[in-house]
Amino acid sequence: MSKLDEPTMNNHAGSPATTATPTTDVENPTHGVGFGVSVITRQWKREELLKRGSLIARGLAFLFSFLSFIIMASNNHGDWKNFDNYEEYRYLLAIAILSILYTGGQALRHVNAIWKGKQILEQRISAMVDFLGDQLVAYLLISSASSAIPLTNMMREEQDNIFTDSSASAISMSFFAFLSLALSAMVSGYKLSTQSYI
Repeated sequence: MSKLDEPTMNNHAGSPATTATPTTDVENPTHGVGFGVSVITRQWKREELLKRGSLIARGLAFLFSFLSFIIMASNNHGDWKNFDNYEEYRYLLAIAILSILYTGGQALRHVNAIWKGKQILEQRISAMVDFLGDQLVAYLLISSASSAIPLTNMMREEQDNIFTDSSASAISMSFFAFLSLALSAMVSGYKLSTQSYI
C-alpha cells in the first residue's frame, strides 16, 4: 500500500535546489592534471620507455629465435634422429629463420632511430609495420611450436633421448620468442592506437 501523504525525496516546486557551485580562486589558480611542463615530460618519458621496451622485447625475440634455430639445426644424431626427416621440425626451423630476420631488422631499425634521432619510415607507417609484423611473426612462431609439440610428445613416449630433448628445447625457445613478440605486439598496438591521423 502506498502512502500518498508522506513527502518523498524528489524535488518539489517548493524545495530549494541543492547544487553546489565550485569556487575558483582567480588569483591563485591550481592547475589540474593536463597542464604544465610535468605532463609533457611524463609523456616524453613514456614514449622513451615504450621505444626501449619494444627494442628489448624484439631483442629477446631475436635471441630466443636464434637459439631455437641453432638447437634445431644442430639436432642431427644419425638414422631417424635427424630433424630434416620430419616436416614439423623443418617448419619450426624455417619460422625461426624468418623470426631472426624480422626481429633483427626491426631491432636494427629501432637502434638506428634511437641513435640518430630520426625514423627511416614515417611514424604512422612505422607503427603499422611494427604492429602487423609483430602479429604475423608471433602467429607463425606459435604455429610452428604447436605443430612440433605432438610429434615430440609421441617420440618421448617411446623413448627419451638427446634428439627429443633437443627438439623440446628448440620448441621452448620458439615459444619464448612468441611471448617476447606478443609483448612487443602489445606495445606496438598501443603506439598505433595513440597515433594522430591528422
